[in-house]
Amino acid sequence: MAKGLIIVESPAKANTISKFLDNKYKVKASMGHVRDLPAKSMGVDVEHNFTPVYELDPKKSKVIAELRNAVKDVDAVFLASDHDREGEAIAWHLTEVLKKELGDKKVYRIVFNEITAPAIKASISQPGQVDMAKVDAQQARRVLDRVVGYTVSPLLWRVIAKDLSAGRVQSVALRLICEREAEILAFVPREFWKLEANFWREGLPPFKASLEKWEGKKLEIPDEAKAVEIIGRIESAQAVLSAIKRSSRKLEPPAPFITSTLQQEASKILGFSSDKTMRIAQELYEGISLKGESTGLITYMRTDSTRVAEQAQQNCRALIKDRFGEKAVHAQIRAYKNKSTAQDAHEAIRPTDAFHTPESVEASLSKDQYRLYTLIWQRFVATQMIPARLETTTASIELGEAIFAASGSKVLEEGFLKAYPHVTIVSGEQIDSGYKSKDELEHDALKKSQHFTSPPSRFTEASLIKELEAQGIGRPSTYATIISTLRKRKYVGMEKKSFVPTPLGTDVNSFLVSKFDPIFNVKFTANMENELDGVEEGRTVWHTLVSGYYDELMKLVKSVDLKKEKASFTEATDIVCDKCQQGKLVVRRSKGGEFLSCNRFPACKNIKNFSRDKDGKIHIEEPAEPRMLDEKCPQCGSPLQEKRGRYGAFIACSNYPKCKFTRPITTGVKCPDCGQGELTQRRNKKGGTFFSCTRYPDCKFITNDKPLPIACPDCGNPFIYEKYSKALGEYKQCPKCKKTMA
Repeated sequence: MAKGLIIVESPAKANTISKFLDNKYKVKASMGHVRDLPAKSMGVDVEHNFTPVYELDPKKSKVIAELRNAVKDVDAVFLASDHDREGEAIAWHLTEVLKKELGDKKVYRIVFNEITAPAIKASISQPGQVDMAKVDAQQARRVLDRVVGYTVSPLLWRVIAKDLSAGRVQSVALRLICEREAEILAFVPREFWKLEANFWREGLPPFKASLEKWEGKKLEIPDEAKAVEIIGRIESAQAVLSAIKRSSRKLEPPAPFITSTLQQEASKILGFSSDKTMRIAQELYEGISLKGESTGLITYMRTDSTRVAEQAQQNCRALIKDRFGEKAVHAQIRAYKNKSTAQDAHEAIRPTDAFHTPESVEASLSKDQYRLYTLIWQRFVATQMIPARLETTTASIELGEAIFAASGSKVLEEGFLKAYPHVTIVSGEQIDSGYKSKDELEHDALKKSQHFTSPPSRFTEASLIKELEAQGIGRPSTYATIISTLRKRKYVGMEKKSFVPTPLGTDVNSFLVSKFDPIFNVKFTANMENELDGVEEGRTVWHTLVSGYYDELMKLVKSVDLKKEKASFTEATDIVCDKCQQGKLVVRRSKGGEFLSCNRFPACKNIKNFSRDKDGKIHIEEPAEPRMLDEKCPQCGSPLQEKRGRYGAFIACSNYPKCKFTRPITTGVKCPDCGQGELTQRRNKKGGTFFSCTRYPDCKFITNDKPLPIACPDCGNPFIYEKYSKALGEYKQCPKCKKTMA
């Protein structure tokens, strides 16, 4: 008989752990949660301390039956779900579901930071109990989110559109995105001009410098006239290198990854979404087959602690000595200070063994696994290496009443950059070491250039996660879910890898902020996270926390005038309803996008699709009849036809639904990114058009400009763009040499 039963969350983890224990223990997977709040009702007893009413997951009936049978044949059960609130809750739910079978058997809770033989064996030798304070913190979060969903979401249905939902934390993230967009739209660019010139001394390479001071004061040149005036007063003056300073500084390596920084760097360096990063990290954590043996390659990936075990630090230092030489090892073990809010339940994200170098495991990993593992390995190894050493040179040049300035940096010693080359070093101007103070310099013609101040940048995945973390919104385990939920709800879209609120998202945010600002704001949400931490630490009773939130929420719900709010979120038009001839069409929204309907609904149920032109004017789109083509379907031989769908025209088989062959209508322009697909026109949720590669999602090329299969007469590029601007109207431009054509 096996010594005991170990219950983990996933089959991959079960497979890895079972091989460490020589089949002395049964290892089974619960496949995550085995029970939860009901899917079709709130499942919270508000009148009795917000007691959750849990139901067994019907999809897990087979898993539960297997676990019940497995429990019968052992003397002890070890609950080994993840070491966080969610994992603790899973462990507790298992004890409740298996209560009858467990009887008087010993039940233990075991936790580990990495899936390696020593870590697993150590956890079994020192088992603990389920932490009910951590379970209560998870229950509090779950109940809070459920209460919000079941009280606020129905208001969205009645005011804006059916089937919308509000989330306690996601709504605040949406607010950040919408407020940033409002800043961008309200931004008024300010004109300023730069003056630059190349300076040099005979025999030395030139360097560029920019005007910094005028008549002894910092100056921002407001217009061209002022720039011309300054040039006229100084262009014939003798340039003198009034000061030059060279200094060296150390650049220390960044801390090992925590969840947020891993997601940020994977987004910036690898182009991974937060969802993708966490999925791949989970695979690396749970175990990869290396030479036939399943091995966990990294430590637990949901953490906000930069702590590293001493044994791992020594392992890392030995690797550095072996790979980069003894001089590359930092003199002392480098440790990093945690933020005050860090839970410190886990170590930082690191390789379980630094000697599992990326090249040594590459053959066992997928391309994406290899890329993410390499990033984690590089970051960790860098932490115990010597700092990089930089030399910075700054120069000041007197030219009449003007002072020009230049600066640049260069790497004198790579240090940790040999392992982690992803730290940006702004090189600036390289000023030769031969330049000395008081040198008389020559210069070319002063160049004036017009510039405008830029609006704030939209949030990318990386910058949004950084902002959420800085504001104390969410926790390491929730960042990816927050972002994926906003996308799934179609509250945000993406433009050039940045978040843009959709009209639907803007309306939802506007309603929530205007009516529920006290609870859907950054400060309140961050404070709630601290209160949940208080539950985990035993300082706060969870249902007391929920009760206070619920009371505040209900006051706000009762103050909402639904009829008034609905009217404010309906966009009126002057288009008379063509069906009843009495009402007028209004713009309404759904999860699928905007549409027109009669304002006499439900008396008149007329619905129309529409698009907007460049000026926002509405154009009704009448259903187009399919156009038969002189071409046969390659799958079944039936005639093909051109049809129009929600996102534009496409080619489909006339034998639908028996044959579901479709293909896009292309522009005849090869994709400039992959060179394999062709560019095709599509429509977005707002009704606007864009062009993307037919190989999407393998190729993610996208442009808002219409490509034309016309070669550029200047550079020969095989296509040009049809573009539009208010100043020029419609015109054509080559994307390569930028030649403009009528």
